[in-house]
Amino acid sequence: MVIRIVKMTFKEGKVDDFLEIFNKYKSAIRNQKGCNHLELWRDKNNTNTFSTYSIWDSEEYLNNYRGSEIFGLVWPATKALFSEKPQASTHIQEYKLD
Repeated sequence: MVIRIVKMTFKEGKVDDFLEIFNKYKSAIRNQKGCNHLELWRDKNNTNTFSTYSIWDSEEYLNNYRGSEIFGLVWPATKALFSEKPQASTHIQEYKLD
């Protein structure tokens, strides 16, 4: 299982534009083959900063999504709204409490 976290900070006045994009495509992203979970987090202290948290069956499925038509629509539109370079990290779950 692969966990992907992408932190994004948006220009002033562009948060609503981002939320519109996210809400339009969230189901399509979540329904990509190999995607098990998708969340959107908003930073408590900086309301222009969000992170996506997604869980994938494998890095191959994540990479397939990154090469998909949906990603090709979502990422360029989202990227145009950034005030800073996004920060992405990929994690592998080592331990889970039952």
